[in-house]
Amino acid sequence: MKIGSIISGKRVETISASASIHDLVSSLNSHHVGALVVSSDGKKIDGIVSERDVVRAMPGKLDQLIGMHVRDIMTVDVHTCTADSTVAELMTMMTELRIRHVPVVAADGALISIVSIGDVVKNHVNELDSERQALKDYVASGN
Repeated sequence: MKIGSIISGKRVETISASASIHDLVSSLNSHHVGALVVSSDGKKIDGIVSERDVVRAMPGKLDQLIGMHVRDIMTVDVHTCTADSTVAELMTMMTELRIRHVPVVAADGALISIVSIGDVVKNHVNELDSERQALKDYVASGN
């Protein structure tokens, strides 16, 4: 199955690198997401920032966190996929790189959407359930 089928109608939320950590946490909370793509224009990917990045920035810097910006904690080496990537490819990438969110880009690199590990797992479970039901039906038909 292709990633394009998972992202159909799925919106991606972005944030500016100059946004405050307070704005980041508020945005993560209000959009009910675990990561935001960092972008100045909504198309070019400057980085990605997640809840995990906020938590990792806290030890020893809790008093400085209020004055920090997204650019101070974001990941700049962003791994992406395309709508033509397969779920299996994405599962492998996420597992090997230990990442939970992967932006989906067009051929020109423009941001289209984002896929979370939850999206991938849900899709995989649905595929397995469909296969299980097909095998069950086949066995029940006596063929």
